[in-house]
Amino acid sequence: MNLKIATWNIHKGVNGIGPIRRLEIHHLALGVESLNADIICLQEVRKFHVREAKRFAKARWPDAPQADVLAPDGYESIYVTNAYTRFGEHGNALLSRWPILGHAHEDMSDHRFEQRGLLHVRLQINGSLVHVIVIHFGLFGGSRIRQTAQLADYIRRAIPEDDTAPLIVAGDWNDWTERLHEPLRRMGLRTLEAVRLPTFPARLPILHLDRVYARGLRCTHAEVPRGRAWAKMSDHLPLVMHLEGLEQ
Repeated sequence: MNLKIATWNIHKGVNGIGPIRRLEIHHLALGVESLNADIICLQEVRKFHVREAKRFAKARWPDAPQADVLAPDGYESIYVTNAYTRFGEHGNALLSRWPILGHAHEDMSDHRFEQRGLLHVRLQINGSLVHVIVIHFGLFGGSRIRQTAQLADYIRRAIPEDDTAPLIVAGDWNDWTERLHEPLRRMGLRTLEAVRLPTFPARLPILHLDRVYARGLRCTHAEVPRGRAWAKMSDHLPLVMHLEGLEQ
């Protein structure tokens, strides 16, 4: 059985700088639906933000949490907050067309200037258990190395050695130096390392920040949607990865 998984940093549903900032959450919902992925891993998702809701009231700031707005018909959504700010918060989310069995969260913050988190979701896909972890790593190289070590420790604690269910880890790694392939490989996590698919910045992508790694499944090919409409929705483009190896 093949799986199609997408990861996308949605920039809190708003794009642009200063007075030209635009509410893009409704366009993002159309974008998510058009990806037609089995699983969508999202970063920088809001549940609420008082100031933004007031600023974009005429642009129809949604009353519901963004994860629910972005979930296509028939999908389940899970959201957990990573960061609390003066007027609101944001975190990671997962949307799935397959049943969600449960989820967990762990604080991955390396210092007080960046609040980061890990979302672990257990899915039932065609009768099989699949673990999916959504991450958003820090901006500093040292932080990312320590967060990778914490990820390894979390996997050892949360997924026992006798649990042979496939594992997918996806998100915004902020790893423009691509130093994390080797430590992730030591965890048994593989991706298409020879294929560089830049996703940032969206208007002229040069950095391969958004990735999908898997254990117990094989990454076969990947793509990044391109075009003017995609470039306007967020500062990142989505990455779509195709996986195979799950029993029918």
